[in-house]
Amino acid sequence: MRRSSSPSPRASRERAALVRRGPLVIEDDYDGEFRYDRKLVGAVQALAPERVVYIGTASKTLAPALRLAWLVLPRELVDPVLAAMTAAGWRPPVLDQLVLADMIDSGAYDRHARRSRAAYRGRRDQLLGALPEGLRPAGISAGLHLVLPLPEGVSEQQVVAAARRRSLTVDGLGRQWIRAGEDRPQGLVLGYGTPARHAFAPTVDILTRTLRDVGLR
Repeated sequence: MRRSSSPSPRASRERAALVRRGPLVIEDDYDGEFRYDRKLVGAVQALAPERVVYIGTASKTLAPALRLAWLVLPRELVDPVLAAMTAAGWRPPVLDQLVLADMIDSGAYDRHARRSRAAYRGRRDQLLGALPEGLRPAGISAGLHLVLPLPEGVSEQQVVAAARRRSLTVDGLGRQWIRAGEDRPQGLVLGYGTPARHAFAPTVDILTRTLRDVGLR
């Protein structure tokens, strides 16, 4: 499940040195399988396994309802974490774990991840192709969402309200800030993983109509 490291030897040495000098690092790799325009990035945990807690999940590749995730811990943390899980009464579903393990061993998980990556890349490209030319989305090379900065004079509240009138829910970038403020950049967070296959194109069409409603063409 962990992806092998691919940076240059010099970059690997520099990253490893930074990790070893600093505090414990938590590497939350919740959607690392979905990179579209570049090679998969290796896990930092491989560079300093005793200084990094690696967290992975099947919620994006399979389904959130499975509630399957994993930790790769430094040796000194294994027993304390197991004790804390036992004390909390947390019991992962054994059958689901066995099924996932079989998928990994048989190669079915990797095949599924590759198919999903191709499908989500197609969705991303379709969404990018529908956006007004003047907008410059960010975060498009990986993941299941992109950030769409809004030009001056257009607020995210305007777009969210216009989308709601068309029965479309979009998130404003302001919800992601720890501290809200008027000086924060305005933008949208657009996920493209949720709509069903038959509903994706109509949803993109509603989004483009919404953007036209607020003067973005």
